[in-house]
Amino acid sequence: MTGNAKQTTHFGFEEVPITEKARRVGEVFTSVAGRYDLMNDLMSFGIHRLWKRFTLSQTGLRAGQSVLDVAGGTGDLTHGLAQQVGGNGRVILADINAAMLENGRCKLVDAGVAGNVEYVQADAERLPFPDNRFDCVTIGFGLRNVTRKETALASLYRVLRPGGRLLILEFSKPAVPALKPVYDFYSFKVLPKIGKAVTGDEASYRYLAESIRVHPDQETLKNMMEAAGFGRCGYFNLSGGIVALHRGYKF
Repeated sequence: MTGNAKQTTHFGFEEVPITEKARRVGEVFTSVAGRYDLMNDLMSFGIHRLWKRFTLSQTGLRAGQSVLDVAGGTGDLTHGLAQQVGGNGRVILADINAAMLENGRCKLVDAGVAGNVEYVQADAERLPFPDNRFDCVTIGFGLRNVTRKETALASLYRVLRPGGRLLILEFSKPAVPALKPVYDFYSFKVLPKIGKAVTGDEASYRYLAESIRVHPDQETLKNMMEAAGFGRCGYFNLSGGIVALHRGYKF
């Protein structure tokens, strides 16, 4: 926008001032943090674990390397990444939300994951790390909540080392037409009710369903990655395109 017009962005289906989105997304995740893992299992029937396992299979990491898990939440990807890089490697779990970050830290410490993991509260748009720092960067189910996705992609590119890869695991657009009506019914009619029953928060899970619908589709996100400088960009459709894993490299 130009002139004096107020800049806006999507918060689900609602159009809000661009300065408001981060606060409102923060309220959503603070509300659901305590039962985030339980809801992930219920919402996806446990399939989210397979999506994350596939993501981990695409990291190309070796022992001793360094990786950043952005919007790492309660640490599912971090756990696997820490095993891949081993005791001489380093994983940083970064999340903008303090409640999610603390839950992730407690969960990983309880699981015996400690020595090679660091926790940093950070905004994906302004990552507080030096240029060319990480061999791999992952972001799982976080990009759609970012206010300025192009800015975040540029930030992710900056902190990657040349030759490093970015993996974006995110809800996307069903590639099988027959899935769409079933998926829409589940997302808008069933999911918020599960959220209300389990967390007492129906609105946050309505936002989740809406945020998925306004997130860029597979090809659009691939083009955005290329515009940010990533090369050899591509994606894998998972569960018929309900989720996609995008991959790109820094050269």
